[in-house]
This record gives sequence, structure tokens and C-alpha cells, in this order.
Amino acid sequence: MKSRAPKVAYLGPEGTFAHFIAQKRFGRNAKMLAEPTIGGVVEAVTEGRASLGIVPIENSSGGTIFETVDLLVDEKNELVVREALSLNVRLALLGKDRKNIRIVYSHFAPLFHCEQWIREHLPQAELVEQASTAIAAQKAAATPNAAAIGNRDSARRYGLKVLKFPIEQDVKNVTQFFVLGRRHSGAADGAKTSIVFTLRNRPGSLYDFLTPFKKENVNLTRIISRPVIGKPETYIFLADLAGAGRQFNVKAALNEATALAATFRNIGSYPVRKAYDS
Repeated sequence: MKSRAPKVAYLGPEGTFAHFIAQKRFGRNAKMLAEPTIGGVVEAVTEGRASLGIVPIENSSGGTIFETVDLLVDEKNELVVREALSLNVRLALLGKDRKNIRIVYSHFAPLFHCEQWIREHLPQAELVEQASTAIAAQKAAATPNAAAIGNRDSARRYGLKVLKFPIEQDVKNVTQFFVLGRRHSGAADGAKTSIVFTLRNRPGSLYDFLTPFKKENVNLTRIISRPVIGKPETYIFLADLAGAGRQFNVKAALNEATALAATFRNIGSYPVRKAYDS
């Protein structure tokens, strides 16, 4: 008996890099649900309108996607990380005509990555941030003397031409995504694990918390702190570490660290898929 294909929510509309990687991972015939915001993707999963959601977590040029982090550390969402995906992003300049471009629309990460190129080749253009690269393409299609930076597939979708591809191809540009779900995946050893924790407000609390990972030779690959709303000088942390919770050294480090934390949640051990190319 075949298992039912998942319904996957992603940051839309169609033509975003989130849509692209969703199709790469789950196939073009999979059921897809476009959401206008990252928060909308999370809501679709928590409310059961989608079984999985794909959200960006970090771009190598633009940095951490804090909207995603804030939603992950919020225990009300009750979501776990099921997989880690990554995309080698190649960006295109999309528009109707290369002449007289006065506005360039895009998401903040592509604008940051391509800012030097834009200043050199389109010095007269105003940079205008949009919620996604696909919305940027829609805006460029509807605005005179405008262009967008994004996925070259968006040119076909929104009636634009690919004016330049790739942009800044010599500079590595990788976006990392999390696949979110409501249940742990039970991933095999060799994956990653993500944890959310708070610490007691005393000297050395972070040092003490991290010590078990050093002792057990567990590599923390990312650690991010976010302020707790309504509690000045109080922070909640999201950390990723190499290895799954069932591995002996990871389990030992997590057990010891949990006892040192004020609050602690394991939000998933999961596989890390091979990077896709756009």
C-alpha cells in the first residue's frame, strides 16, 4: 500500500526559491500550499492544513532568518525539524528591458548578496525589499522601468525576460531550509539535532551548559540567541549540533546539558540532504 504524499506548505507565491526546493525534494506532482509569510507556513502545519512546511533558516550572504528562529523557539507552535535542506542559489536579473531600470525588487538576502553588482551595473536603481523573490518578480512585471532579482524560472511565470544570469556567480550563495512537521522523524545516526533552551541568570551559565558538548566531543554547528519578549536581558537559544540523539555521546551531552538549563526542548534529530542547485 502506497503512503499518501505529504502536503507541503512553503513561502510563496509560486516561483520562490522555497517553492523551487520544495519541488526538488518532494517532486513537481506533490501537493503544495503557498503561504504569503513564514508565519503562514508554520500556521499551516500547526493547524493541519499541511503535513510539512519548508522555511528558510539562513542565507550565507544575508545571514540568519530571524522570523524563522522566533517561530521555532516559540513553544506554542509545537513543531519539530524533520529535515535540513540547502540550495546553491544562482540569481537572475529579471525584467522587460535592461534599459532605464530605476527600481530593483527582491528579498533582502538577494539584494544584500548582489548589492555591489547592482551599484556597478545599475547605479541609478533604487533597491526595494519584498517579502519574497516571486513577489518581487510580480512587482517588476507590473511596474515601469523595474526589474527583480530572483529565480530565473520566475521570468516564465510572470512574463519577464532573463536579463542577466547568473549574478555574482563567483561568490558562494547558499540558503539553508528546515522542513518542519508535528512529529519527530526518528532520523538515523549521522544526522543533526536542534535544541531550544533558556539558562539561569548567573555568571558562567552558558559556559557550564556548553561544557558537556565539548567533553563528549559533540560539535555545535550553530547557536543563536533571541530576546524573550517582556523579560529584559533574558534570552532563549536555538542550537544545532552534529549527530542524532540516539548516539551515545550526543545522548550523554544532552542529558547533562538538560540538567543545567532552566528550560530545554529537543526539536528534532533529522537527516541533512545533499544540496540542490538552482
